[in-house]
Amino acid sequence: MLKPSRSLYKLCSVMLSSHTPNRPSEAATKRARTMTTDSSSPNPIEAAFSGYADYLNQLNDKRERVVKASRDITINSKKVIFEVHRISKHNKEKVLEKANKNLAAVVDQHISRLVKELNGTDFWKLRRAYSPGIQEYVEAATFYNFCRTGSLLTLDEMNAALLPLSDPFSKPLKINVLDYLLGLADLTGELMRLAIVRLSDGELEFAGKICRFAQEIHRHMTVLAPNMDGDTDMTFKMDTMLQSVMKIENACYTVHVRGSENIPLLGSMDPSYPMMLPDLE
Repeated sequence: MLKPSRSLYKLCSVMLSSHTPNRPSEAATKRARTMTTDSSSPNPIEAAFSGYADYLNQLNDKRERVVKASRDITINSKKVIFEVHRISKHNKEKVLEKANKNLAAVVDQHISRLVKELNGTDFWKLRRAYSPGIQEYVEAATFYNFCRTGSLLTLDEMNAALLPLSDPFSKPLKINVLDYLLGLADLTGELMRLAIVRLSDGELEFAGKICRFAQEIHRHMTVLAPNMDGDTDMTFKMDTMLQSVMKIENACYTVHVRGSENIPLLGSMDPSYPMMLPDLE
C-alpha cells in the first residue's frame, strides 16, 4: 500500500490555511446594517403614513354615516310612495296633502343630514354610498308631482329645492344627472301599479294619461341610455322599464277592447248592462 509523501502533506496544509481568516480585525468590521432613529426628529415616512391612516379612518367613518343617512332617505321616501298609492278620485286632495308633508320631512330631516355630512367634501368619492337614497327620493318626488300636476318634475327644480340646505360658502350638493335618470327609471314601476289600480276603479281617463306619460319617459330614456357609458344599473333598469310600460299598455288596450264588447268595469253602475242575477221572489 502506497503512503502519501511529506510534500503532499505540506500542500494540503497550505491550501487549508489559505481559506481560514487570518485577519480577525476585518471580520469584526462586517456588521449587520441597522436603522437608527433619533427620538427628537421623527421619521418623515412614518409621519406621512400616519397622516394617510388618519385620513382613511375619517373617510370610512364618514362613509358609514352617509350610508345611514341614505338608508333613512330610502325608507321614508318609500313611505311617501305608499301614501300616494292610496289616491283615488274621492280622496285626492287629502292624500296628496299628507304626502307633501311627508316629502318635506324627508328633505328637512334626512337629506339635510346628508348635505351636512357631505359639506366641503368631494361628492363623487362617496356617490356610491348615498346614490340609492337619492334615487328613491327622485322616484318619490316625481311620483308625487305627477299625481298632483300631471307633469314631470325636472332636475333643475329638484336641485333648486335642495339649494337652501347647503352652506352658501361651500359647493352645494346637487343631484347628478345619472341618479336622476335612474330614479325616473324606477318611476315607471310605480306608474304601472297606479295605472292597474285606477283601471280597476274605472278611471279610464287617468289610466290613459299614466300610459302616455310612461311611454314618453321610456321614449326619451331610450335615446339617452346608449350614452351612459355602459352603466350596468341603467341597462338593467331599462329592461324593467320596458316591461312596466308594456304592462300599462296591455292593461289599457284590454280595457278598451272589453269596453267595446259592452262589458262594464269593476265599480261601474251602468244600468243598461244585465247583471245576470236570478230572480228573487
